[in-house]
Amino acid sequence: MADGVHAVAQGYVLDVQGRWGGGHRAALSLSATVSTKPMSQSAIRLSTISSAGSAKSTARKTSATVQSGYGRSAPSTSATSASILRETALPFLQDLFEATRETVHLGVREGHGVVYVERIHGHGAPLMPSRIGGSLPLTCTGVGKALLAFSSPELTEEVLAALLPRLAPHSITEPAGIRTAIEQVQASGLAYEDQESALGVSCIAAPVFSGGEAVAALSVAVPRSRFRPAQLAPAVRTTALGLSRVLRAGA
Repeated sequence: MADGVHAVAQGYVLDVQGRWGGGHRAALSLSATVSTKPMSQSAIRLSTISSAGSAKSTARKTSATVQSGYGRSAPSTSATSASILRETALPFLQDLFEATRETVHLGVREGHGVVYVERIHGHGAPLMPSRIGGSLPLTCTGVGKALLAFSSPELTEEVLAALLPRLAPHSITEPAGIRTAIEQVQASGLAYEDQESALGVSCIAAPVFSGGEAVAALSVAVPRSRFRPAQLAPAVRTTALGLSRVLRAGA
């Protein structure tokens, strides 16, 4: 992992008030039901994420820094571009956390791993190996699989040719299994992780695009006992689309 990414990550503060100007706030309009807990305890309606005002100016800087080819995952991300991307994404991530009340991640690819540039969680979050500035294998995480699915064929073959790591008993260590997962992500736009990085934790993730390229991925991770993909998917997909729209607008 690049030292620059570590340097930026060490300066991150999980502050749910945010560290952006008021004009950078993204708005959630609520319409599709999302619930990660029993409906009697939690029912939140969510549909389209729209960006407000000067978020586009921040996104313009972001996309200028990180965009390149079409329909693929970006090359390794520098400390500066990761920082700008994080600042642009933070309002969306916070809204996703408010909608689900579950752990939210934002990650970028660095070599064969995913580096977490933001993580927002509440009290009682499940124990998981993700840390801001930390790296996990692409093949063991929802965020990683979302990025790998939109990487170049050359990178995919390079990853699959190496010994696939095992972080937990359910990690996929056979290339055929990862190929199947990649095909599913490419078809649906969503990546899933079922106890592949930590026992008892499941995850749903989606890629974030800029200029046709996946520059990041975001996810919601929950205890497996209350993992309801059909209810989480609209929130994750809508958040990724909203952030991608802001990044593309600045391209």
